[in-house]
Amino acid sequence: MIHTTTIRSELDFHLKKTGLTINQFAERSKINSGTLSTIIKGVRPIAMQQLDRMVSAMGLPEGSFYELYADECFAYPLNWRRLKPFLYRCAELDKLELIQKVVRYMTDNLAYVPMLYDTAEDLFNQGKNSAASIIYESVAESEKYQHSERLALCHYRLFTISLGHDQEKNLRAATKFEEFVARLDEVDQLDALKDLANVYCSLRHWSKVDMLAKEMGRKAKIQYAFKYEKDGIRYHHDKEPQKPLFLYIIYSYLMCSAVCDERGDYEQALRYVALYSDLSWVKEDSEEALAIKDNFKMWAIANTYLYKVMMGDFEIITEYVGFIETKEDEILPALTKIFQAANRFQFDIDHVLLKFEDHILSLNQKDDGTYNYLVRAERYVRFQAELSRYYFTKGRYDEGARSALDGLTSAIKIRNENATLQCVKLFEQFRHGVSDEDQQRYDNLWERLEYRGLNAW
Repeated sequence: MIHTTTIRSELDFHLKKTGLTINQFAERSKINSGTLSTIIKGVRPIAMQQLDRMVSAMGLPEGSFYELYADECFAYPLNWRRLKPFLYRCAELDKLELIQKVVRYMTDNLAYVPMLYDTAEDLFNQGKNSAASIIYESVAESEKYQHSERLALCHYRLFTISLGHDQEKNLRAATKFEEFVARLDEVDQLDALKDLANVYCSLRHWSKVDMLAKEMGRKAKIQYAFKYEKDGIRYHHDKEPQKPLFLYIIYSYLMCSAVCDERGDYEQALRYVALYSDLSWVKEDSEEALAIKDNFKMWAIANTYLYKVMMGDFEIITEYVGFIETKEDEILPALTKIFQAANRFQFDIDHVLLKFEDHILSLNQKDDGTYNYLVRAERYVRFQAELSRYYFTKGRYDEGARSALDGLTSAIKIRNENATLQCVKLFEQFRHGVSDEDQQRYDNLWERLEYRGLNAW
């Protein structure tokens, strides 16, 4: 049975019910009356735009008859000129099951794989990630036995789309994608390594960050040498990375310094700072490049203060605070490190607390559904943990408990087990001094951990 007769019978029923002639309906639907007549007679298939106009003229919701339209497309030899606009309309109307149905049918014929991939790329660039991911998955499945760049790009896009505020899922996504990086074009590899390093940084897998950052820097230096330094001639690649090429070199230094920081090797961290503070070798001079250089020079100053503080230089804290107080994005990470140093060296930094009291109280972890939220939330948890320890150590149990519980709440939300464990251990260490109210709040959070099976530590 050919299901297109069902669409035509629906139209025929509508004309009889309303008493409309073909000419009258043609005027309403803005479809040529001759074309409409041939459609009703079954002489020609229905085009996507014609279906939408018919549905609108019949007063039906957008997307009506789409399931039947898909069946009609399958009843005849596949026609990309019909299927392509259909996929776009399904993406616009969020008809994901239909997209999956159509794409699975099409990928039986490998000739359509390149066209489907291009469609997925277009949808991805439009921000229609759910629709794009369905197509990427089907294309990847069709090419899973091929050592192809397109297969690697599909996995890169799926990795990017899948990132969210569930750290467990992010880890699985990163692990799955990592094996495909080497199959990417040399330019795409830079962005892939950067994105992977950022994810592992948020997961605090520092050995991975170190490896990926150094590999990114190595590859970027090679490309930079070919682009600018070979025989004094500029070489141009057909494809450019997302950011100016020099950024990947100095970003690798920045990430390596962060790894050294986490390992407590502040002398080596300062050596990396020196590498991204001297940018006299950079040849790019675009507005974007100049802005990047300014940012890295600022970070070099801030991180020089930071690492010296972490080495126990108490005298420089006031100067450090003065430097970051007008730089909104730098305040939270800077305060985290200042309190970490205070906890390590028993510094009294109540004056810093007083100075940033309003800022601390205004910290807002609003979930906007993006990966950037995860990064902010992870920083927030680390800050609350250090602040809590500082309060507890000074015998300020109410404030310490509040910070520990705020951090624990956020850690549970982003499913970060390491951060959750850190906050739990902190609260347990000082629970003898907390109020009944804070103990009850902790018990309630613990029940959430029991429900998720995360309290078996």
